[in-house]
Amino acid sequence: MYEKSDSLLALHRRAVTLSKAPSVTAALVVAMCSTAGIAQADPTPADGPRTTINSDGTYAVRTEIAPGTYSSAGPVGDKAGYWKRLNGSTVVDNALSRKPQVVQIGLGDTAFMTDYCQPWQKLACAASCLPADDAPDDVVGELRSFLASHR
Repeated sequence: MYEKSDSLLALHRRAVTLSKAPSVTAALVVAMCSTAGIAQADPTPADGPRTTINSDGTYAVRTEIAPGTYSSAGPVGDKAGYWKRLNGSTVVDNALSRKPQVVQIGLGDTAFMTDYCQPWQKLACAASCLPADDAPDDVVGELRSFLASHR
């Protein structure tokens, strides 16, 4: 998972203010890095990429998560959940919704980003299974379809 950390920035600011005491600064940096809770990717499991996504972040496809069809029960709390599929820096697909979501993470995707979504689970279906059609009142889905048809 790739993520900038406010804790790291705060740590840097503290280290700069302690620059008169290099040995104290070095010790502080080492001690705080091990306890600051800096978000890092879990290593790729020995049996391959994960098939569940339990927290917000950006995940590398094929190394951190397996390609396939994933579902989430919807957003966390009263916020709208957001996800996007990436191929390099190009957004392949994305959605902002307050409803449960299904997404097809393809072999050509390089990363998948999720924010404020409940955990994602890979569905046990064929690689060709597609997400369900958007609900009639899904404005984001309708807008996505409209834009795709006018490219």
